[in-house]
Amino acid sequence: MSWIRQRSFTARLTAVLALLLLAFAGGVTMLVRGVAQEHEAEALQRLSHGLAGHIVGHWPQITRADPDEADRAARAELLQMLMVVNPGIQAYVLDAGGRVKAYIGEPGMVRQHQVALQPVRDFLAGAALPLRGTDPMGGPALRLFSAAMFAPQPGQTEPPGYLYIVLDGGAREQVAGQVSQRRAWRSAALAAGIGLLVTLLAGALMFRGLTRPLQRLAAHMRDYSLRQAPRADAPQAAAPSGGNEVAAIALAYRDMTQRIEQQAEREQRQAGEHREMMASVAHDLRTPLTALHGHLEALSGPTSPDGPARERVLGAALAQSDKVRRLSQQLFELAALQSDHQVLHRERFSLDELVADAVQKFDLGARPPTVMLAGNPPGRLELDGDLQLIERALSNLIDNALRHAPGDAPVRVSLRRQGAQAQVLVEDSGPGLPTELAERLDRQHSLRNPPMRRNSGGIGGLGLAIAQRVAMLHGGSLLPLPAPQGGTVLCLALPLPG
Repeated sequence: MSWIRQRSFTARLTAVLALLLLAFAGGVTMLVRGVAQEHEAEALQRLSHGLAGHIVGHWPQITRADPDEADRAARAELLQMLMVVNPGIQAYVLDAGGRVKAYIGEPGMVRQHQVALQPVRDFLAGAALPLRGTDPMGGPALRLFSAAMFAPQPGQTEPPGYLYIVLDGGAREQVAGQVSQRRAWRSAALAAGIGLLVTLLAGALMFRGLTRPLQRLAAHMRDYSLRQAPRADAPQAAAPSGGNEVAAIALAYRDMTQRIEQQAEREQRQAGEHREMMASVAHDLRTPLTALHGHLEALSGPTSPDGPARERVLGAALAQSDKVRRLSQQLFELAALQSDHQVLHRERFSLDELVADAVQKFDLGARPPTVMLAGNPPGRLELDGDLQLIERALSNLIDNALRHAPGDAPVRVSLRRQGAQAQVLVEDSGPGLPTELAERLDRQHSLRNPPMRRNSGGIGGLGLAIAQRVAMLHGGSLLPLPAPQGGTVLCLALPLPG
Protein backbone atom coordinates (compact mmCIF):
# COMPACT_ATOMS: atom_id res chain seq x y z
CA MET A 1 0.00 0.00 0.00
CA SER A 2 2.91 2.39 0.68
CA TRP A 3 4.15 1.84 -2.87
CA ILE A 4 0.70 2.80 -4.24
CA ARG A 5 0.60 5.95 -2.07
CA GLN A 6 3.92 7.07 -3.54
CA ARG A 7 2.74 6.81 -7.14
CA SER A 8 1.19 9.60 -9.17
CA PHE A 9 -2.53 10.23 -9.00
CA THR A 10 -2.99 8.88 -12.54
CA ALA A 11 -1.12 5.68 -11.68
CA ARG A 12 -3.17 5.23 -8.52
CA LEU A 13 -6.44 5.72 -10.39
CA THR A 14 -5.30 3.24 -13.04
CA ALA A 15 -4.33 0.69 -10.37
CA VAL A 16 -7.69 1.07 -8.64
CA LEU A 17 -9.45 0.69 -12.00
CA ALA A 18 -7.45 -2.48 -12.73
CA LEU A 19 -8.36 -3.99 -9.36
CA LEU A 20 -12.04 -3.15 -9.83
CA LEU A 21 -12.00 -4.62 -13.35
CA LEU A 22 -10.33 -7.80 -12.11
CA ALA A 23 -12.88 -8.14 -9.33
CA PHE A 24 -15.73 -7.43 -11.74
CA ALA A 25 -14.38 -9.90 -14.32
CA GLY A 26 -14.01 -12.57 -11.64
CA GLY A 27 -17.53 -12.00 -10.37
CA VAL A 28 -19.03 -11.98 -13.84
CA THR A 29 -17.09 -15.13 -14.76
CA MET A 30 -18.35 -16.97 -11.69
CA LEU A 31 -21.91 -15.78 -12.33
CA VAL A 32 -21.82 -16.75 -16.00
CA ARG A 33 -20.30 -20.10 -15.11
CA GLY A 34 -23.06 -20.80 -12.59
CA VAL A 35 -25.79 -19.73 -15.01
CA ALA A 36 -24.26 -21.83 -17.80
CA GLN A 37 -24.08 -24.87 -15.54
CA GLU A 38 -27.70 -24.48 -14.52
CA HIS A 39 -28.74 -24.01 -18.12
CA GLU A 40 -26.79 -27.09 -19.15
CA ALA A 41 -28.32 -29.10 -16.30
CA GLU A 42 -31.82 -27.99 -17.25
CA ALA A 43 -31.21 -28.88 -20.90
CA LEU A 44 -29.82 -32.32 -20.00
CA GLN A 45 -32.67 -33.12 -17.63
CA ARG A 46 -35.30 -31.86 -20.07
CA LEU A 47 -33.85 -33.94 -22.92
CA SER A 48 -33.80 -37.05 -20.72
CA HIS A 49 -37.08 -36.31 -18.95
CA GLY A 50 -38.95 -39.33 -20.39
CA LEU A 51 -36.04 -41.80 -20.31
CA ALA A 52 -37.14 -43.61 -17.16
CA GLY A 53 -40.75 -43.82 -18.34
CA HIS A 54 -39.63 -45.22 -21.71
CA ILE A 55 -37.55 -47.93 -20.05
CA VAL A 56 -40.37 -48.88 -17.69
CA GLY A 57 -42.77 -49.12 -20.62
CA HIS A 58 -40.49 -51.26 -22.86
CA TRP A 59 -38.62 -53.37 -20.30
CA PRO A 60 -41.17 -54.23 -17.64
CA GLN A 61 -39.14 -57.25 -16.58
CA ILE A 62 -36.56 -55.05 -14.81
CA THR A 63 -39.16 -54.15 -12.22
CA ARG A 64 -39.28 -57.74 -10.91
CA ALA A 65 -36.84 -58.59 -8.20
CA ASP A 66 -36.56 -62.37 -8.85
CA PRO A 67 -32.97 -63.33 -9.80
CA ASP A 68 -33.68 -65.81 -12.62
CA GLU A 69 -31.52 -65.86 -15.76
CA ALA A 70 -34.11 -64.19 -17.95
CA ASP A 71 -34.26 -61.12 -15.69
CA ARG A 72 -30.48 -61.00 -15.46
CA ALA A 73 -30.15 -61.25 -19.19
CA ALA A 74 -32.76 -58.50 -19.65
CA ARG A 75 -30.98 -56.25 -17.19
CA ALA A 76 -27.62 -56.95 -18.78
CA GLU A 77 -29.07 -56.15 -22.20
CA LEU A 78 -30.60 -52.93 -20.84
CA LEU A 79 -27.31 -51.93 -19.14
CA GLN A 80 -25.38 -52.53 -22.34
CA MET A 81 -27.86 -50.43 -24.32
CA LEU A 82 -27.73 -47.61 -21.76
CA MET A 83 -23.93 -47.64 -21.65
CA VAL A 84 -23.81 -47.36 -25.40
CA VAL A 85 -26.28 -44.47 -25.43
CA ASN A 86 -24.75 -42.63 -22.44
CA PRO A 87 -21.93 -44.16 -20.34
CA GLY A 88 -22.50 -41.55 -17.59
CA ILE A 89 -25.99 -42.65 -16.51
CA GLN A 90 -26.87 -45.01 -13.64
CA ALA A 91 -30.20 -46.89 -13.29
CA TYR A 92 -31.66 -47.97 -9.92
CA VAL A 93 -34.83 -49.84 -8.95
CA LEU A 94 -36.42 -48.32 -5.86
CA ASP A 95 -39.20 -49.65 -3.70
CA ALA A 96 -42.17 -47.56 -2.61
CA GLY A 97 -40.16 -46.15 0.33
CA GLY A 98 -37.20 -45.05 -1.84
CA ARG A 99 -34.83 -47.83 -0.86
CA VAL A 100 -32.57 -49.24 -3.60
CA LYS A 101 -33.78 -52.79 -4.45
CA ALA A 102 -31.55 -53.31 -7.45
CA TYR A 103 -28.84 -51.53 -9.41
CA ILE A 104 -28.51 -52.23 -13.12
CA GLY A 105 -24.80 -52.75 -12.93
CA GLU A 106 -22.30 -53.96 -10.29
CA PRO A 107 -24.16 -54.26 -6.95
CA GLY A 108 -21.10 -53.28 -4.93
CA MET A 109 -21.14 -49.79 -6.37
CA VAL A 110 -24.18 -48.75 -4.30
CA ARG A 111 -23.17 -47.00 -1.06
CA GLN A 112 -26.27 -44.94 -0.36
CA HIS A 113 -29.25 -47.33 -0.21
CA GLN A 114 -31.87 -44.73 0.65
CA VAL A 115 -32.96 -42.17 -1.95
CA ALA A 116 -34.94 -39.08 -0.96
CA LEU A 117 -38.37 -39.34 -2.59
CA GLN A 118 -39.44 -35.67 -2.42
CA PRO A 119 -37.37 -34.63 -5.48
CA VAL A 120 -38.73 -37.74 -7.28
CA ARG A 121 -42.32 -36.78 -6.49
CA ASP A 122 -41.62 -33.18 -7.62
CA PHE A 123 -40.19 -34.52 -10.86
CA LEU A 124 -43.22 -36.70 -11.51
CA ALA A 125 -45.51 -33.77 -10.61
CA GLY A 126 -43.91 -31.61 -13.33
CA ALA A 127 -41.97 -29.15 -11.11
CA ALA A 128 -39.60 -26.64 -12.70
CA LEU A 129 -36.28 -28.05 -13.85
CA PRO A 130 -33.50 -28.62 -13.04
CA LEU A 131 -34.19 -30.93 -10.08
CA ARG A 132 -31.44 -32.80 -8.23
CA GLY A 133 -31.71 -35.88 -6.07
CA THR A 134 -29.69 -38.37 -4.04
CA ASP A 135 -26.59 -40.01 -5.50
CA PRO A 136 -26.69 -43.69 -4.53
CA MET A 137 -22.98 -43.92 -5.28
CA GLY A 138 -22.50 -42.06 -2.00
CA GLY A 139 -21.15 -38.77 -3.34
CA PRO A 140 -21.96 -35.55 -1.45
CA ALA A 141 -23.27 -33.75 -4.54
CA LEU A 142 -26.90 -33.99 -5.62
CA ARG A 143 -27.43 -35.38 -9.13
CA LEU A 144 -29.72 -34.75 -12.07
CA PHE A 145 -32.09 -37.65 -12.57
CA SER A 146 -35.03 -39.07 -14.49
CA ALA A 147 -37.67 -41.09 -12.70
CA ALA A 148 -40.79 -43.13 -13.48
CA MET A 149 -43.26 -45.03 -11.30
CA PHE A 150 -43.80 -48.74 -11.94
CA ALA A 151 -47.24 -49.86 -13.04
CA PRO A 152 -48.93 -52.01 -10.35
CA GLN A 153 -48.98 -55.76 -11.06
CA PRO A 154 -52.14 -57.90 -10.84
CA GLY A 155 -52.62 -59.13 -7.31
CA GLN A 156 -49.83 -56.87 -5.95
CA THR A 157 -50.58 -55.74 -2.42
CA GLU A 158 -47.58 -53.43 -1.91
CA PRO A 159 -47.36 -49.99 -3.58
CA PRO A 160 -45.32 -49.88 -6.79
CA GLY A 161 -41.70 -48.73 -6.82
CA TYR A 162 -39.70 -46.39 -9.05
CA LEU A 163 -37.04 -46.49 -11.74
CA TYR A 164 -34.46 -43.88 -10.73
CA ILE A 165 -31.85 -42.93 -13.36
CA VAL A 166 -28.94 -40.63 -12.48
CA LEU A 167 -28.10 -38.58 -15.59
CA ASP A 168 -24.83 -36.88 -14.55
CA GLY A 169 -22.82 -39.52 -12.77
CA GLY A 170 -19.16 -39.28 -11.87
CA ALA A 171 -17.89 -40.46 -15.25
CA ARG A 172 -19.89 -37.85 -17.14
CA GLU A 173 -18.91 -35.11 -14.67
CA GLN A 174 -15.23 -35.95 -15.07
CA VAL A 175 -15.37 -35.86 -18.85
CA ALA A 176 -17.44 -32.64 -18.89
CA GLY A 177 -15.03 -31.01 -16.44
CA GLN A 178 -12.03 -31.89 -18.58
CA VAL A 179 -13.63 -30.62 -21.80
CA SER A 180 -16.28 -27.97 -21.30
CA GLN A 181 -14.80 -26.27 -18.23
CA ARG A 182 -11.36 -26.02 -19.76
CA ARG A 183 -12.80 -24.42 -22.86
CA ALA A 184 -15.07 -22.19 -20.81
CA TRP A 185 -12.25 -20.97 -18.58
CA ARG A 186 -9.92 -20.47 -21.51
CA SER A 187 -12.52 -18.45 -23.37
CA ALA A 188 -13.47 -16.46 -20.27
CA ALA A 189 -9.82 -15.72 -19.47
CA LEU A 190 -9.12 -14.62 -23.03
CA ALA A 191 -12.21 -12.40 -23.15
CA ALA A 192 -11.50 -10.95 -19.69
CA GLY A 193 -7.84 -10.28 -20.56
CA ILE A 194 -8.68 -8.49 -23.80
CA GLY A 195 -11.46 -6.51 -22.15
CA LEU A 196 -9.20 -5.62 -19.23
CA LEU A 197 -6.38 -4.39 -21.46
CA VAL A 198 -8.69 -2.33 -23.65
CA THR A 199 -10.49 -0.82 -20.65
CA LEU A 200 -7.25 -0.12 -18.82
CA LEU A 201 -5.78 1.60 -21.86
CA ALA A 202 -8.89 3.73 -22.34
CA GLY A 203 -9.10 4.47 -18.59
CA ALA A 204 -5.41 5.42 -18.37
CA LEU A 205 -5.76 7.82 -21.30
CA MET A 206 -8.91 9.32 -19.79
CA PHE A 207 -7.37 9.64 -16.32
CA ARG A 208 -4.25 11.21 -17.80
CA GLY A 209 -6.34 13.86 -19.53
CA LEU A 210 -8.42 14.50 -16.40
CA THR A 211 -5.44 14.72 -14.02
CA ARG A 212 -3.13 16.77 -16.26
CA PRO A 213 -4.40 20.10 -14.79
CA LEU A 214 -3.87 18.65 -11.31
CA GLN A 215 -0.31 17.69 -12.21
CA ARG A 216 0.41 21.17 -13.57
CA LEU A 217 -1.03 22.74 -10.40
CA ALA A 218 1.13 20.47 -8.23
CA ALA A 219 4.23 21.40 -10.27
CA HIS A 220 3.48 25.13 -9.98
CA MET A 221 2.92 24.92 -6.22
CA ARG A 222 6.09 22.83 -5.77
CA ASP A 223 8.14 25.34 -7.81
CA TYR A 224 6.68 28.23 -5.81
CA SER A 225 7.57 26.51 -2.53
CA LEU A 226 11.13 25.89 -3.73
CA ARG A 227 11.53 29.53 -4.82
CA GLN A 228 10.55 30.82 -1.37
CA ALA A 229 13.51 31.32 0.95
CA PRO A 230 12.73 29.25 4.06
CA ARG A 231 12.61 31.12 7.38
CA ALA A 232 14.74 29.83 10.20
CA ASP A 233 11.72 29.55 12.52
CA ALA A 234 9.37 28.08 9.91
CA PRO A 235 8.55 24.34 10.16
CA GLN A 236 10.13 22.42 7.32
CA ALA A 237 7.94 19.65 5.86
CA ALA A 238 9.43 16.74 3.98
CA ALA A 239 8.71 16.71 0.26
CA PRO A 240 6.53 13.79 -0.87
CA SER A 241 8.40 10.99 -2.56
CA GLY A 242 7.55 9.79 -6.03
CA GLY A 243 5.07 11.64 -8.23
CA ASN A 244 2.15 11.90 -5.83
CA GLU A 245 0.77 15.27 -6.92
CA VAL A 246 -2.15 15.07 -4.47
CA ALA A 247 0.25 14.81 -1.53
CA ALA A 248 2.37 17.60 -3.06
CA ILE A 249 -0.65 19.90 -3.30
CA ALA A 250 -1.73 19.05 0.26
CA LEU A 251 1.79 19.72 1.54
CA ALA A 252 2.08 23.00 -0.39
CA TYR A 253 -1.36 24.07 0.83
CA ARG A 254 -0.46 23.35 4.44
CA ASP A 255 2.84 25.19 4.08
CA MET A 256 1.09 28.13 2.40
CA THR A 257 -1.54 28.39 5.15
CA GLN A 258 1.18 28.28 7.81
CA ARG A 259 3.05 31.05 6.02
CA ILE A 260 -0.12 33.15 5.72
CA GLU A 261 -0.91 32.65 9.41
CA GLN A 262 2.66 33.51 10.41
CA GLN A 263 2.65 36.55 8.14
CA ALA A 264 -0.67 37.74 9.57
CA GLU A 265 0.66 37.23 13.09
CA ARG A 266 3.86 39.15 12.27
CA GLU A 267 1.88 41.99 10.72
CA GLN A 268 -0.39 42.22 13.76
CA ARG A 269 2.63 42.19 16.06
CA GLN A 270 4.42 44.81 13.96
CA ALA A 271 1.30 46.98 13.87
CA GLY A 272 1.08 46.81 17.65
CA GLU A 273 4.78 47.56 18.01
CA HIS A 274 4.43 50.47 15.61
CA ARG A 275 1.60 51.93 17.67
CA GLU A 276 3.65 51.50 20.84
CA MET A 277 6.66 53.09 19.13
CA MET A 278 4.67 56.12 17.99
CA ALA A 279 3.19 56.55 21.47
CA SER A 280 6.65 56.29 23.05
CA VAL A 281 8.19 58.73 20.55
CA ALA A 282 5.37 61.20 21.21
CA HIS A 283 6.03 60.85 24.94
CA ASP A 284 9.78 61.38 24.52
CA LEU A 285 9.28 64.40 22.30
CA ARG A 286 6.54 65.97 24.39
CA THR A 287 8.70 66.54 27.47
CA PRO A 288 11.57 68.49 25.82
CA LEU A 289 9.19 70.30 23.45
CA THR A 290 7.04 71.42 26.38
CA ALA A 291 10.12 72.64 28.26
CA LEU A 292 11.48 74.35 25.14
CA HIS A 293 8.14 76.07 24.56
CA GLY A 294 8.08 77.32 28.16
CA HIS A 295 11.62 78.71 27.91
CA LEU A 296 10.81 80.46 24.64
CA GLU A 297 7.67 81.97 26.19
CA ALA A 298 9.79 83.20 29.09
CA LEU A 299 12.27 84.83 26.70
CA SER A 300 9.57 86.44 24.57
CA GLY A 301 7.22 87.61 27.35
CA PRO A 302 6.96 91.13 28.82
CA THR A 303 8.91 90.00 31.89
CA SER A 304 11.76 88.53 29.90
CA PRO A 305 14.83 88.06 32.18
CA ASP A 306 18.02 90.00 31.53
CA GLY A 307 21.65 89.31 32.12
CA PRO A 308 22.66 85.99 33.69
CA ALA A 309 19.06 84.83 34.09
CA ARG A 310 18.47 85.27 30.38
CA GLU A 311 21.61 83.27 29.64
CA ARG A 312 20.40 80.41 31.90
CA VAL A 313 16.97 80.28 30.25
CA LEU A 314 18.55 80.40 26.80
CA GLY A 315 20.98 77.62 27.72
CA ALA A 316 18.14 75.44 29.02
CA ALA A 317 16.18 76.05 25.82
CA LEU A 318 19.20 75.09 23.72
CA ALA A 319 19.68 71.91 25.80
CA GLN A 320 16.07 70.86 25.26
CA SER A 321 16.36 71.68 21.56
CA ASP A 322 19.51 69.54 21.32
CA LYS A 323 17.69 66.71 23.07
CA VAL A 324 14.87 66.87 20.51
CA ARG A 325 17.41 66.99 17.68
CA ARG A 326 19.35 64.01 19.04
CA LEU A 327 16.21 61.93 19.57
CA SER A 328 14.83 62.65 16.09
CA GLN A 329 18.22 61.89 14.54
CA GLN A 330 18.46 58.57 16.38
CA LEU A 331 14.97 57.60 15.29
CA PHE A 332 15.79 58.46 11.68
CA GLU A 333 19.08 56.51 11.78
CA LEU A 334 17.47 53.47 13.37
CA ALA A 335 14.65 53.44 10.80
CA ALA A 336 17.21 53.66 7.99
CA LEU A 337 19.32 50.85 9.46
CA GLN A 338 16.30 48.56 9.86
CA SER A 339 15.26 49.03 6.23
CA ASP A 340 15.63 46.01 3.95
CA HIS A 341 17.29 48.28 1.37
CA GLN A 342 20.17 49.35 3.64
CA VAL A 343 23.46 49.19 1.70
CA LEU A 344 26.84 49.30 3.44
CA HIS A 345 29.52 51.51 1.91
CA ARG A 346 32.46 49.23 2.67
CA GLU A 347 36.03 50.44 2.71
CA ARG A 348 39.32 49.43 4.35
CA PHE A 349 40.23 51.66 7.32
CA SER A 350 42.21 51.55 10.56
CA LEU A 351 39.97 50.74 13.50
CA ASP A 352 42.52 51.77 16.14
CA GLU A 353 42.70 55.28 14.63
CA LEU A 354 38.90 55.49 14.51
CA VAL A 355 38.64 54.57 18.21
CA ALA A 356 41.31 57.13 19.15
CA ASP A 357 39.54 59.87 17.16
CA ALA A 358 36.18 59.05 18.79
CA VAL A 359 37.70 59.28 22.28
CA GLN A 360 39.49 62.52 21.44
CA LYS A 361 36.24 64.05 20.12
CA PHE A 362 34.53 63.53 23.47
CA ASP A 363 37.59 64.75 25.42
CA LEU A 364 37.87 68.17 23.75
CA GLY A 365 37.49 70.91 26.33
CA ALA A 366 36.73 68.55 29.23
CA ARG A 367 38.70 68.98 32.46
CA PRO A 368 39.39 66.42 33.83
CA PRO A 369 39.00 64.09 30.82
CA THR A 370 35.63 62.31 30.84
CA VAL A 371 36.62 59.67 28.23
CA MET A 372 39.99 57.95 28.15
CA LEU A 373 41.73 55.15 26.31
CA ALA A 374 42.51 52.17 28.52
CA GLY A 375 44.33 48.88 28.14
CA ASN A 376 47.37 47.98 26.08
CA PRO A 377 47.50 49.31 22.51
CA PRO A 378 46.71 46.44 20.13
CA GLY A 379 48.70 47.88 17.26
CA ARG A 380 47.24 48.53 13.84
CA LEU A 381 43.87 46.81 13.23
CA GLU A 382 42.38 47.18 9.78
CA LEU A 383 38.70 46.59 9.16
CA ASP A 384 36.46 46.30 6.10
CA GLY A 385 33.17 48.06 6.76
CA ASP A 386 31.13 51.24 6.66
CA LEU A 387 33.33 53.80 8.41
CA GLN A 388 30.56 56.27 9.17
CA LEU A 389 28.20 53.64 10.63
CA ILE A 390 30.89 52.17 12.89
CA GLU A 391 31.88 55.68 14.03
CA ARG A 392 28.21 56.35 14.81
CA ALA A 393 27.98 53.13 16.83
CA LEU A 394 31.08 54.05 18.86
CA SER A 395 29.78 57.57 19.48
CA ASN A 396 26.43 56.20 20.69
CA LEU A 397 28.14 53.76 23.09
CA ILE A 398 30.40 56.48 24.54
CA ASP A 399 27.57 59.00 24.75
CA ASN A 400 25.31 56.47 26.48
CA ALA A 401 28.09 55.66 28.98
CA LEU A 402 28.70 59.35 29.70
CA ARG A 403 25.04 60.03 30.42
CA HIS A 404 24.90 57.17 32.94
CA ALA A 405 28.35 57.55 34.54
CA PRO A 406 28.21 59.07 38.04
CA GLY A 407 30.02 62.35 38.79
CA ASP A 408 33.46 62.79 37.27
CA ALA A 409 34.21 59.06 36.84
CA PRO A 410 35.71 58.72 33.36
CA VAL A 411 34.43 56.37 30.66
CA ARG A 412 37.15 53.89 29.66
CA VAL A 413 37.45 52.76 26.03
CA SER A 414 39.81 49.94 25.02
CA LEU A 415 40.52 48.00 21.83
CA ARG A 416 41.76 44.43 21.59
CA ARG A 417 42.11 41.60 19.12
CA GLN A 418 40.32 38.36 20.04
CA GLY A 419 40.83 35.63 17.46
CA ALA A 420 39.26 36.71 14.18
CA GLN A 421 37.47 39.63 15.82
CA ALA A 422 38.30 43.17 16.86
CA GLN A 423 36.57 44.10 20.11
CA VAL A 424 35.91 47.64 21.31
CA LEU A 425 35.10 47.76 25.05
CA VAL A 426 33.27 50.74 26.55
CA GLU A 427 33.20 50.71 30.37
CA ASP A 428 31.51 53.06 32.82
CA SER A 429 30.91 53.11 36.58
CA GLY A 430 27.19 53.72 36.38
CA PRO A 431 24.32 51.72 37.89
CA GLY A 432 24.42 49.08 35.17
CA LEU A 433 22.02 48.09 32.45
CA PRO A 434 18.33 47.42 33.09
CA THR A 435 17.60 43.71 33.44
CA GLU A 436 15.50 43.39 30.27
CA LEU A 437 18.04 45.29 28.16
CA ALA A 438 20.94 43.20 29.48
CA GLU A 439 19.04 39.95 28.78
CA ARG A 440 18.26 40.99 25.23
CA LEU A 441 21.88 41.92 24.53
CA ASP A 442 23.15 38.72 26.10
CA ARG A 443 20.79 36.61 23.91
CA GLN A 444 21.48 38.83 20.87
CA HIS A 445 17.78 39.69 20.58
CA SER A 446 16.72 42.92 18.91
CA LEU A 447 16.39 45.94 21.20
CA ARG A 448 13.67 47.45 18.98
CA ASN A 449 11.32 44.49 18.27
CA PRO A 450 9.47 44.92 20.53
CA PRO A 451 10.65 48.38 21.64
CA MET A 452 12.15 48.91 25.10
CA ARG A 453 10.08 50.86 27.61
CA ARG A 454 11.34 53.03 30.43
CA ASN A 455 9.65 53.10 33.81
CA SER A 456 9.08 56.81 33.36
CA GLY A 457 7.43 56.23 29.96
CA GLY A 458 8.72 56.63 26.44
CA ILE A 459 11.27 54.49 24.68
CA GLY A 460 14.81 53.77 25.78
CA GLY A 461 17.98 52.31 24.38
CA LEU A 462 17.90 54.03 20.97
CA GLY A 463 21.66 54.58 20.97
CA LEU A 464 22.33 50.97 21.94
CA ALA A 465 19.80 49.75 19.36
CA ILE A 466 21.68 51.66 16.63
CA ALA A 467 25.01 50.21 17.78
CA GLN A 468 23.54 46.70 17.88
CA ARG A 469 22.10 47.06 14.36
CA VAL A 470 25.42 48.35 12.98
CA ALA A 471 27.25 45.37 14.50
CA MET A 472 24.74 42.90 13.04
CA LEU A 473 24.99 44.50 9.56
CA HIS A 474 28.76 43.90 9.71
CA GLY A 475 28.41 40.31 10.93
CA GLY A 476 29.34 41.16 14.50
CA SER A 477 27.53 41.62 17.81
CA LEU A 478 27.03 43.90 20.81
CA LEU A 479 27.28 42.00 24.09
CA PRO A 480 27.49 42.92 27.80
CA LEU A 481 30.56 41.64 29.67
CA PRO A 482 30.91 40.98 33.39
CA ALA A 483 31.86 44.11 35.42
CA PRO A 484 33.49 42.97 38.70
CA GLN A 485 33.91 46.57 39.89
CA GLY A 486 30.28 47.45 39.06
CA GLY A 487 28.96 49.59 36.25
CA THR A 488 28.60 48.45 32.65
CA VAL A 489 31.02 46.94 30.13
CA LEU A 490 29.75 46.72 26.55
CA CYS A 491 31.71 44.90 23.86
CA LEU A 492 31.30 45.87 20.19
CA ALA A 493 32.71 42.84 18.29
CA LEU A 494 33.47 43.20 14.58
CA PRO A 495 34.99 40.53 12.25
CA LEU A 496 38.44 41.21 10.86
CA PRO A 497 39.12 40.75 7.14
CA GLY A 498 40.50 37.41 5.96
